[in-house]
Amino acid sequence: MKHKYLKNVATLGLEQEKCIGCGMCEDVCPHRVFAVSSGKAHIMNDACMECGACALNCPVKAIEVKAGVGCASAIIKGWLTSSEPSCDCLSGDCC
Repeated sequence: MKHKYLKNVATLGLEQEKCIGCGMCEDVCPHRVFAVSSGKAHIMNDACMECGACALNCPVKAIEVKAGVGCASAIIKGWLTSSEPSCDCLSGDCC
């Protein structure tokens, strides 16, 4: 089962004109959000958990992640408040 977070919330941005097609985003994304074809990365689904691995590893800074609504945010909030993280997934195995 593929997990999705808040629908139509733009927290992940990709500037394809900057993309050099290196595939780093595809390699580091734990939820397989990216695929590279025709020499450019493409966002394939809305399963981004906002970990930021893609943006941190993009050598040309073509990716931006704004944290706040995905699993990563829920986990951090849980740590800070000593509560159980909740990212509103349908099952508990997404995080």
